[in-house]
Amino acid sequence: MPILTPGRQWQSNYYKCQWARDINIFFNSIKMLDQGPLWGCKHCGNCFLQETAFICPLECPIGICNGPCDGSSSECCYIDETRPCVWFKIYERAFNLGRQELLMEVLPPVDWEQFGGEKIGRMANQVKKASLCKVFFGLISSDDKKREEAWKGIFPPVRQPEWWRGDADYHLPTYSEPASELERRLKAGQFVVTAELQPPQTVSIEELNHNIDLVKPYVIAVNFANGVLATPRMSSLACSTLTVQRGLEPVLQFAARETTRITLQSQVLGASALGIRNILCLTGDSNKFGPAPHGPTDIVDLDSIQMLWVLRRMRDEVKYLDENENNFPPKYFLGAAAMPCASRPEFQAICTHKKVNAGAQFFQTNPVYDADRIEIWLNELAKRNILDKVYILVGISPLKSFNVARHLKAEVPGVFMPDSIIHRMEAAETAGNAPEEGIQITLEIIGKIRKIQGVHGLHIITVGWEEIVPRIVNEAGLLPENFQAPAVLN
Repeated sequence: MPILTPGRQWQSNYYKCQWARDINIFFNSIKMLDQGPLWGCKHCGNCFLQETAFICPLECPIGICNGPCDGSSSECCYIDETRPCVWFKIYERAFNLGRQELLMEVLPPVDWEQFGGEKIGRMANQVKKASLCKVFFGLISSDDKKREEAWKGIFPPVRQPEWWRGDADYHLPTYSEPASELERRLKAGQFVVTAELQPPQTVSIEELNHNIDLVKPYVIAVNFANGVLATPRMSSLACSTLTVQRGLEPVLQFAARETTRITLQSQVLGASALGIRNILCLTGDSNKFGPAPHGPTDIVDLDSIQMLWVLRRMRDEVKYLDENENNFPPKYFLGAAAMPCASRPEFQAICTHKKVNAGAQFFQTNPVYDADRIEIWLNELAKRNILDKVYILVGISPLKSFNVARHLKAEVPGVFMPDSIIHRMEAAETAGNAPEEGIQITLEIIGKIRKIQGVHGLHIITVGWEEIVPRIVNEAGLLPENFQAPAVLN
């Protein structure tokens, strides 16, 4: 009788016995003393500690396995200010221990059948499968290669299930012809412009159609944020479908906040059938920033890197997450968000590299107000030799008022607002010409960004100021190929 094995099978067979329950509680108590306080263990059943510098990533209030988010900082968690940022701690310790390259492995989503289960027993079974003698002598060997092979024979099979097979390698797309017009122009070496429009909060689409028609001659594609600031608006899928109908390419956004592994695969199939060819994967704003009553913050089923991994495999390996084959694979150009000004540049470079390996082909960054920081970030990417594997569209967002600038500086994670711009906007607000000053600042930033090698375009984040897009594009000298001025410009 396997009395000393507190696994699920044993629990289901012997829980009817009081003494068996007592023994199980004893073992769980030891386990909590050993792993809970020491490692912050959440007993997910798929131990990631080897890759995350012996800090459990599920301690993160958002619950992402492949971090950091754009709010990562040395000060505190931007969701819970009473706690440190778990992912900053992971990266900091990994660099101090020389284990930063282990962060590159694309870790799987939690297998909820294993959650709360006994991973030590699973590791013991893996040792048994690999041969106890071989593992033992491998671990004590003086040969570094043999020790590494023995180590890998224990943990990766437990950590990386058959249905995932995550790795730390770059995967070249298997298709050759561009999936979208955005991809075609980027491959042709054109400096492109995309824009983010604000989805409506009602079922009325009159203003939405107007804004699409307004920017259509000036941009290659438009985004629609999915639940920006955790506020309910028309879905990105609905807005993207309407955009296709009006003859402009959309970039469909998936936010990890409300995307499960089922809805991701289902909606991508539907989007592909509707003619949507650009997809952007991002974490999304926390429920903390939405209207009350607030929902939970730790509801991420797939983080943005995991979404990229799933979608890349659906397209290139013709497989769903469960390993079933897809006879008619969807076709799309995969993108992700980048945070050049969040945390430390070397930390962000690893996160960006990991997204590229997972499947990201282009990036749209957070709003940038300091071009020098873009250069620092790009230099870190160059060190990792990935600039030739991805297209980068730098985010810009024209400032309409001093209050907007002040809010971005104080409240929005991942955005760096120089004091010089704050002072300029404050003076302009006093003089009554803040919007014009915001436009001039934007044009100055664009002028600097265009001179930076490694930047392939701009992403204009309008925040409801869609009517400024034509002027920005025109005055910055960014009119697209074969531009035709609209008959009437409202």
